[in-house]
Amino acid sequence: MDIASLVFSSLYQFGDAFAFLVLSACGLAVIFGMMGVINLAHGEFIMCGAYVTVASAHAGLPLPLAIAAGTIVSALVGVLVELVVIRHLYERPLDTIVATWGLSLIATQGTLIALGSSMQGVGTPFGSFQVGNYSYSVYRLVLFASALAVLGGLYALFNWTRFGVIARATIQVPQMAAALGVDTRLIYSLTFACGAGLAGLAGGLYAPTMTLVPTMGATFIMEAFVTVVVGGADVFLGTAPAGAVLAVVKSAMTSWQGQLFGQIGLLVAVIFVIRILPKGLSGFLLRERT
Repeated sequence: MDIASLVFSSLYQFGDAFAFLVLSACGLAVIFGMMGVINLAHGEFIMCGAYVTVASAHAGLPLPLAIAAGTIVSALVGVLVELVVIRHLYERPLDTIVATWGLSLIATQGTLIALGSSMQGVGTPFGSFQVGNYSYSVYRLVLFASALAVLGGLYALFNWTRFGVIARATIQVPQMAAALGVDTRLIYSLTFACGAGLAGLAGGLYAPTMTLVPTMGATFIMEAFVTVVVGGADVFLGTAPAGAVLAVVKSAMTSWQGQLFGQIGLLVAVIFVIRILPKGLSGFLLRERT
C-alpha cells in the first residue's frame, strides 16, 4: 500500500469510528449531560429507531423518510417514558438507573417475543469506491457527514433558538424558570424526547449496516457511555472532542490488533481520563477558559 492510500485508510477509519461514537452518544449526552438522568435504556431507543426505519423501508418509504420515521417514533416513545416513569424519579439517580434498566429488559424481551430473533434488513446504499487496492463504502462517509450535521444542529438548537435557551435555563435553575412562567414539565418532556429522538436517529442511520436483533442496543451503549463520560457534562464541549480522541484510540488499536483491542483501548482511555480529568474534557476546557 502506498503512502497516500495508507493515509486515506487511516482517515477513513477515524471518520467511521468518530461517526459511530458521536451518533451513539449525542442522545445520551442530552439526557445524561443536560438532565442528569442515567438512561440505561438508551440502546433500546436506538433499537426502536432501527426497527422502525427498516419496517418503514420495507413498507415502501425511501430510506431518508424511513430514518425520519424512526427518529420521530423514538422521540414519541421518549415522551411516553418521561411522562410515565422518568418524571417521578428526577433527583433520584439510583432509582432512575434501576427503572431504565428494567425498561431495557422489557423492551428487549418484548421485541424478541413480538418480532422474533431478527428482522430482515435493508441493503447499504450508495455502493463503494476504490482507493488503491481497497474498496470503501460511500455510506460510511454519509454517516461521518451526518455526525457533523447532528453536532451542528444540536449547537444551533440549544444556543440560537428560544426553546434551547429556555431548556438550558430550566434544567440549570428549574425554580427560577417556573417562577418566570415556564412550563418546566413540558420542557423536561421535550428535552428527553430530543435525546430519545437522537438515539432513534442513530439507530436509523446504522440500520442499513447491521443485522437487526433485539439486543442490538448493546452494540451502541458501551461506546455511548464511554464517550459521554470522557466528554463530561457539557454536550457541546464534551461530545465532539471526546468522539475525536476516542476515535483516534479506537481506529489505531483496531488497525493494530483488531476489533477486540479497539474496545479495550476505549475502556483504558476512559479509565485514564476519569483518573486525570474527573469532570471530563468539557470540565477541563471550561476550567481553561476561566
